Amino acid sequence: MAALLDYNSSSENYYASLIQGQRFAVIPELLLDSGEILDSCPIAYKTWGRLNETRDNVLVICHALTGSSDISDWWSPLLGRGKAFDPAHFFIFCANVLGSPYGSASPLTTNPRTGRPYASEFPQTTVRDDVRAHKYVLDALGVRSVAAVIGGSMGGMTTLEWPLCTEQGYVKSIIPIATAADHSAWGISWAEAQRQCIYSDPKFDDGYYEPRPEGQPSAGLAAARMVAMLTYRSCVSFDARFGRKPQRQQKSRPVQDPPLDLPRTDVPVATATPTQTSTAKERSERQSWAARRDPSFSAQGYLHYQGQKFIQRFDANCYLHITNKMDAHDVTLGRVQADEENGDGDSALRRVLAVAPPGALVVSVETDALFLPEQQERLAACLPNATLAMLKSSDGHDGFLLEFEQLGTLILEKLRRDLPQFYGSVDNDTAWLEDHAMQPGGDSLTGEVESW
Repeated sequence: MAALLDYNSSSENYYASLIQGQRFAVIPELLLDSGEILDSCPIAYKTWGRLNETRDNVLVICHALTGSSDISDWWSPLLGRGKAFDPAHFFIFCANVLGSPYGSASPLTTNPRTGRPYASEFPQTTVRDDVRAHKYVLDALGVRSVAAVIGGSMGGMTTLEWPLCTEQGYVKSIIPIATAADHSAWGISWAEAQRQCIYSDPKFDDGYYEPRPEGQPSAGLAAARMVAMLTYRSCVSFDARFGRKPQRQQKSRPVQDPPLDLPRTDVPVATATPTQTSTAKERSERQSWAARRDPSFSAQGYLHYQGQKFIQRFDANCYLHITNKMDAHDVTLGRVQADEENGDGDSALRRVLAVAPPGALVVSVETDALFLPEQQERLAACLPNATLAMLKSSDGHDGFLLEFEQLGTLILEKLRRDLPQFYGSVDNDTAWLEDHAMQPGGDSLTGEVESW
């Protein structure tokens, strides 16, 4: 059982302070899939609405790779009165995963055995560990069962694991979005390219850097984010938005301090040794390359913007940890016999998913190049009596974070059809609106709606 706290147990974590209004719980001992134990394991979470008398009107929302517990920051158009996530009818819960920089146990957390941050010594966790940890918090909150679990991308992985890691019937409905039964070789390879960007930054120092924006390997993390953006969007969306437009003038709003160096588009030029004198030609060549450091095209400028924004709000060790967590995702791992592993993969997957609640809604994005629509088709075919819905979007994988109207309609229709008992009564207390109002488009910390 987790102990609910009335204070921030991660006060030393700079990044946790970026998420407003979080609550905290501590699990005395959390046994991980790896066999290691996290002592005094903190979990940061947010809730909206109230539990009903039967304590079963619960929506669990699972965030994506770099998301947070604050749904109002990244899925704000889906949260509110009359919307998909309606606090007048549901008790809505979202917690940061293990390894997140935003307050749950992570490389930023102080190791109670050493008194120092775990850094790269933080034990690797899995999606299943996240479910078990968050279930402890729900138990402490008095939740008896969950009406629905909903999440996209890595959050979709977590959504699939909820009914598999809890007693059958505890979860009544699931909506996995833009996700897969396991992380593909394609996804693993993109993640590895991003990790190598971080490892190659000298400031990484094997993970023992100052865990703040100004101390971390900012160039490597920014480059990793740039690579990631190419997997989150699509060729069509980039060409339509940027084409070959020149780099636009920067807006007049001040740049956040501290100024952090980003990787450049230049080619290294050998510098003169102390015993050499640079020739005019060498100086000219260096000046020529220096002039090419800044982006020439709008598409380049956009990637630099994304890198700069990211290093201000995410930690490199945490990024490494969570991408490794995603790579390890496989709902059949340890749940099938050896003969099944060598046989029909879909047959084994169908047997594992047979305990999931029937009638799952699987959502795909038509232009997703990271989690291909074929992967959601496979899920829909293997989940009992599931249906598949397609989001029409040119924005690729990030369509599930941008196509709010389509997605909200799908989720709301699903919840009203499957859970009509929760729409019969209304909690008219709207005090939650004061603290959880929708964020304007350009002010999101972790969402993909941007003002650039």
